[in-house]
Amino acid sequence: MILWLDLETYSDIPIANGVYKYAEACEILLFSWAINDDPVSVVDVASGEQLPDALRAALFNPAVTLCAHNSNFDRTILRKVYGDVVGNPDRWIDTMILALSVGLPGSLAELCSVLQIPQDKAKDKVGKIGIGLFSCPHWLKGEKVRYTRATHPVQWAEFVRYANKDVVAMREIYRRVCRVNDKPELWAEFHLDQQINDRGMAIDRELVAAVLACCSSAKEDIDARIAELTGGLITSIGQRAEILKFIKDRYGYSLPDLQKSTLERRVNDPDTPPEIRDILLNRLLGSKASVAKYTVLQNATGADGRLRGCLQFMGASRTGRFSGRLFQPQNLPRGTLSPAEVEEAIGVLKSGGADLVYDDINAVASSCLRGCIVAPKGRRLVVADLSNIEGRVLAWLAHETWKLQAFRDCDEGRGADIYKLTYSRTFGVEVADVNKKRRQVGKVLELGLGYGGGAMAFLNYAQVYNLDLSEVVNHVFGSFPKAEIERSTDTWEFFKSRGQVDASMRRTFIAIDAVKNAWRRANPQIVKLWGSLASGLSTLVGGSAKAARVGDLCAMMQGRMLLVRLPSGRYIGYPAATATGNGTFKYFAVNQSTRRAGFVDTYGGKLTENITQAVARDVLVSSMPVAEALGYEIVLSVHDELITEAPDSPEYTAAELSQIMSTAPAWASDLPLNAAGFEAYRYKKD
Repeated sequence: MILWLDLETYSDIPIANGVYKYAEACEILLFSWAINDDPVSVVDVASGEQLPDALRAALFNPAVTLCAHNSNFDRTILRKVYGDVVGNPDRWIDTMILALSVGLPGSLAELCSVLQIPQDKAKDKVGKIGIGLFSCPHWLKGEKVRYTRATHPVQWAEFVRYANKDVVAMREIYRRVCRVNDKPELWAEFHLDQQINDRGMAIDRELVAAVLACCSSAKEDIDARIAELTGGLITSIGQRAEILKFIKDRYGYSLPDLQKSTLERRVNDPDTPPEIRDILLNRLLGSKASVAKYTVLQNATGADGRLRGCLQFMGASRTGRFSGRLFQPQNLPRGTLSPAEVEEAIGVLKSGGADLVYDDINAVASSCLRGCIVAPKGRRLVVADLSNIEGRVLAWLAHETWKLQAFRDCDEGRGADIYKLTYSRTFGVEVADVNKKRRQVGKVLELGLGYGGGAMAFLNYAQVYNLDLSEVVNHVFGSFPKAEIERSTDTWEFFKSRGQVDASMRRTFIAIDAVKNAWRRANPQIVKLWGSLASGLSTLVGGSAKAARVGDLCAMMQGRMLLVRLPSGRYIGYPAATATGNGTFKYFAVNQSTRRAGFVDTYGGKLTENITQAVARDVLVSSMPVAEALGYEIVLSVHDELITEAPDSPEYTAAELSQIMSTAPAWASDLPLNAAGFEAYRYKKD
């Protein structure tokens, strides 16, 4: 039996602070429900209606499956109101999760559009008006007021009448959405994710408050400096449009935007006039994203000092990786301070004297952000991170045997690491001659070229890692065969004809393109994998066959949904897959650049990246129940890292957690894995 449900609620706490914080002051207004295929009913809880016996019986029966769209919201509210029997994650399934698992959008409205489920626009409008009116407080002449049935009886009646629409839509989504992943394995993973979100993580609220106080003081100083530099025309560093206009009007200097990358380039450009550089430097100092994260930590942390709801299961499109919510833990800045310096800075911040010690408070705050996650009394954090998991999975999928053996040898302490070996094979030098600087080049080769990237991809990564490429360029022109240089020169001319490169980078581009070709010769099976995925999947999309094998992977068409079966048995999906006629295909997705839904073209390297990251995700997730069973309570997962809480006793170690994570699942028994970590009372970048 399935109980379908949807809630309309009210809370004085903004939902932007997360559902767990929102639930602390929440009450149910309307309860829409249906059992199996029965008609949908609406209980007007706010008007005093009691839950019908049939609803109560289903709600409190542990054997009944509960289903909602974005169920974390409804489950959290129901647990707050009715207790743990209803809030038990093991009882719940979620139509949003089913959609996300095959690459469909999570939004109920977008799903109805994609799946061609008819929607009554009038009902949608009434529903939005009702939510806007009744679900949050309003401000009238400086006074907080709440609208109810008593203040707006007509609108309330309409709100109740159309409150069933989401349950109707949800039930139809369940019928129409591709349900290849609707298996116990998926729901077991989801239930663990919900337990992790319910558990949350302990936050050092004293540190958060200290940082916000220091940053507020620093912002006042920066605002005062901006006012001084602009003669009082601009009074806040946040006045973006005014800053751009002032610089253009006063100095005749046009800027496309005030993004961090633009500011950094212009501040470091010796041709930028000093007056403009001073303004831009202050804007850069005053607009650190980390300060916004501290504000979220302050607003979203619960009354018990724990921050909950920071993970979105299946949140990363296509791969199924976890994505971040609230303070976005997947996107924490690396910071510039060492762990020891961070500890010192935290002490200074809490003392209130940071402005006397540090010139750039925002930079210090950025470095200390991880340190806000702490272990509660009597416990400690045990953290471990999978080592180069994507590189290992890529080599495993492609059967790049030399690389797999290199990982094994390095893990067993009898071989160089993969970055040194990559540099050695690419440039034809002895491993012993690969120093730290050359190893970094090898790392960028692996990161930039593994998914079909070319010279520009390498150069972008090189910029991120601040690589000095002069040695690489000189080595290529001094020792690579002339034919290789000529081949890369032809590539340069092609990019130049399309206006994609700047003339000043000619020599560097040619050298890096030659290096790219050398890397590809050293990794022939990976290159082969790009091609086989592109051709095999495109042929399946454009042909009459319903299923095919592509290397070690199985793929099939279900209607217009292209599905690729991963070694774990999970499927990833490409909705509305359509052949393009040029040996590849396009599919429906959210464009990561524009953030708009539409058709996205793909290619062999991108397909390889999707599948590799999806498999890496499955490897990580396979270790999570084992860690939990042994007492390592997961509070967060960031990329390929698990952050756990454990009793503060010697038997709980990073070595054991690393061993758990580096034990390959049965479906990948020959995949070489390794992990390393640390134990601490405060989270850090190891």
